[in-house]
Amino acid sequence: MDWGPLIDAAVTVRNNAYAPFSGFKVGAAVRTRAGLIFSGCNIENRSFGATICAERFAVGSAISSGETSIEGVVVVTDTSPPSPPCGLCLQVLAEFGEAHLPVLLINLEGERLESSLGDLLPRPFQLPDPS
Repeated sequence: MDWGPLIDAAVTVRNNAYAPFSGFKVGAAVRTRAGLIFSGCNIENRSFGATICAERFAVGSAISSGETSIEGVVVVTDTSPPSPPCGLCLQVLAEFGEAHLPVLLINLEGERLESSLGDLLPRPFQLPDPS
């Protein structure tokens, strides 16, 4: 996978993160099967449950544009090691990506951890097949 454009998008959008409470800014970018890139940043809220994670923002942007198949994800934080998506975001990614979905975690110093969605979320929630 050519990570360059995804990394650029995630790093750029991270600058727009709204994190006045935690100071923990996150940028994320997803690539769809069509090759389109969508990005998102975290948006905190005083009512913490209303906070939007960067990964869900990026996926929501893709979905709102009609794209429903994610083929790659980059998450940018300023932690060492780079932070993975939270459980809620992993479950959302599982809705639109396969277990082998590549996930690249990076920080601002260039430290990189490459994984897969299946490694980060080995048993996603699934409803029984209604048939």
